[in-house]
Amino acid sequence: MLDPELLERITARRVELDELEGQLAKQLAEVRAERDELAVAERVFDRGSEQIADERASAALAPGQVGGRPVMLIPHRTPEGTMLPPDYQRILVCRAAGRRTGHGPAGRRDTGSRRHRAGQAGTATGEAGQTR
Repeated sequence: MLDPELLERITARRVELDELEGQLAKQLAEVRAERDELAVAERVFDRGSEQIADERASAALAPGQVGGRPVMLIPHRTPEGTMLPPDYQRILVCRAAGRRTGHGPAGRRDTGSRRHRAGQAGTATGEAGQTR
């Protein structure tokens, strides 16, 4: 016959392994559940990212209407005035030229007459005591 002590040790080891199997099965179930939750979260994140990207793309290109004509609600930004209509570009060129030469409303630095600065009040004709 076999030794009863050996049979007892085998039974004890089997009980230990059964307990370990239960713990590992529980841990495996928890890991699988968490992995499934992460997969769902990843899909939700991807859908949200796609939706936000679509909204940004459509908002950036969505034309509005002014006076019955389609216009961009938020114009594209450029560092220069090259995207302006030709009329506006001509205005910018004229203003810049006026600043360089000192002529025109943008280039004037002397806005008052010399008499007013010197304390001599003049009239509309520029002469003291004379009226038009």
